[in-house]
Amino acid sequence: MTNAPTLLSLQNVHVTYNHAIVALTGVSLDVWPGEIVALLGANGAGKSTSLKTIGNLLPAQRGQVTQGRILFDGRDITHVTPNRIVAAGLGQVLEGRHCFRSLTIEENLLTGAAARHSNAKETRADLDRIYDIFPRLREKRRLEAGLASGGEQQMAAIGRALMARPRLLVLDEPSMGLAPRIVEEIFGVLKTLNESGTSILVAEQNSTVALRTAHRAYVLEHGAVVLTDTAATLRERDDVKTFYLGLADPRREQAALAATG
Repeated sequence: MTNAPTLLSLQNVHVTYNHAIVALTGVSLDVWPGEIVALLGANGAGKSTSLKTIGNLLPAQRGQVTQGRILFDGRDITHVTPNRIVAAGLGQVLEGRHCFRSLTIEENLLTGAAARHSNAKETRADLDRIYDIFPRLREKRRLEAGLASGGEQQMAAIGRALMARPRLLVLDEPSMGLAPRIVEEIFGVLKTLNESGTSILVAEQNSTVALRTAHRAYVLEHGAVVLTDTAATLRERDDVKTFYLGLADPRREQAALAATG
């Protein structure tokens, strides 16, 4: 992709839960500066585990890296604490729109500034930037996050991560449970952020929108990478949806119906 070193590199990573349940088996992937990389796969393929591994969030769920390592900007972060990973420039948006429900939208955003130890002027500038990216959050900034819509909560979760000014933004299933219009809006924002210099790794089950936005993609199955290519190439492959993502092929269904009719 480039002569520059990789921004993020997972190298032969193996993960278990409770030292017994195998979750990842030799996952290797790279994100280069300036890229959007999609991580695709059906439920249970290992997408969320891969992202939790990157942020060293596995211990909270009794998970452990048993082999391999994770490099961020050339530094081994496999066992670095999550707060130091964020401070190093890796922001993470977890699956499920994790917001502090009793705090307002703006208070949620402000928690993201803590990782950078920003002063008041910097924090105000960052808030204004987030409100420019997500104008709806400006309108709802005094609303308790628990009363916001799913789309607004997702925007707040992304905005909170952006408050730390990450060089790499990692997102887990940002489209989950959202209306198609909101999904398009969020992925449009991700594309704009990328054009402004933020690298992005996004795990998605919605392969259509992910491959339309990403530069490259990796496909996971049973905790292992089974396919990787440019997004443009993978968009043309029906087998990606049919075999690896568990989505039906309409042409195959129609043929089967014709044969039994």
